[in-house]
Amino acid sequence: MQGSGPHGRIVRADIEAAAAAAAAVPAPAPAPAPAREPESEDVEVLPLPQMQRVAAERLTRSKQEAPHIYLTRAVDVTDLLALRVTLNETLAAAGEVKVSVNDLVVKAVAGALRTHPEINVSYAGDSVRRHRRVHVGMAVAVESGLLVPVVHDADRLSVSQIAARTRDLSARARERKLRPEEMSGGTFTVSNLGMFGIEQFTAVINPPEAAILAVGAAVDELRPGDAGPVVRSVMKVTLSCDHRVVDGATGARFLQTLAALLEAPLRILA
Repeated sequence: MQGSGPHGRIVRADIEAAAAAAAAVPAPAPAPAPAREPESEDVEVLPLPQMQRVAAERLTRSKQEAPHIYLTRAVDVTDLLALRVTLNETLAAAGEVKVSVNDLVVKAVAGALRTHPEINVSYAGDSVRRHRRVHVGMAVAVESGLLVPVVHDADRLSVSQIAARTRDLSARARERKLRPEEMSGGTFTVSNLGMFGIEQFTAVINPPEAAILAVGAAVDELRPGDAGPVVRSVMKVTLSCDHRVVDGATGARFLQTLAALLEAPLRILA
C-alpha cells in the first residue's frame, strides 16, 4: 500500500480506499462441476462403490499434494527365476506353500528398505517421520477396486513365511475378510502387474507413505555374454517417490541396492 500522508505515511483514508477497492474485485467463479452425460438408453449408470470412492479421494489427494518423481531400472532376474524353481521344488516336497516372484520381490524390497531407511519415511509437514520397522503393503485387485494388505515386519520374515502371509492376506482380501489392522501401518507399497503381462508402469504413492514400487513382467532380452549374445530374463521396476522427502539420488541408490539383491538372489535368503 502506498501512503498518502506526510513522508509517505499510511493514513486512514488510504486504508478505507484499499478496502473499497478490494470489495469491488469480483470473487473468482467456482470451478465447474464435471459435465454429466445426458441420460440415454445406451448408457448404464453404475453407483461408485464406497471402496472406490475412498480410493479415488486418497489417490487424487496424493497426486495433488505429493510431487511425484519416477525412476525406472531394468533388472536381470534370470537367476532369481531359476532360484524360485529350485525353492518351489523343495517346498512342494515338504508340503509347504510355493513362493511367487512377488514374494521374492517383497523380501528384497524389505531388505533394501532396511539398508536405506531414508526411503522408509512419511512426509509430515515440517518434519519427516522415519519408521523403525518395515511394513510392506501389496496391492491386491478385488472385484470392486484395490486393497492394500500389509506384510508387517517383512524384513524379519523368511521368504516362505512371506509366501504364506501373502497367500492368506490376498485370499481374505478378495473375500473382504481382512481386519483393519491388516490394511494399516504400511511404510512402503509394492504393486505388481507382471502377471497380467504389463511390462512397465508407474504407480501413485499410497499416502502417507513416501514411495511405491511398480513391478512389470519379466521378458526375454538379448544381452552380451562372454561367448556372444545370450537370452536373459529382464524385469523393469519403477519407483515413484514423494519429492518432498525423497530426491532422485536417494531413490536411485535404493533401486541400485534392490537390483543387486534381485540379481544375486541367494542374498535374499541370507
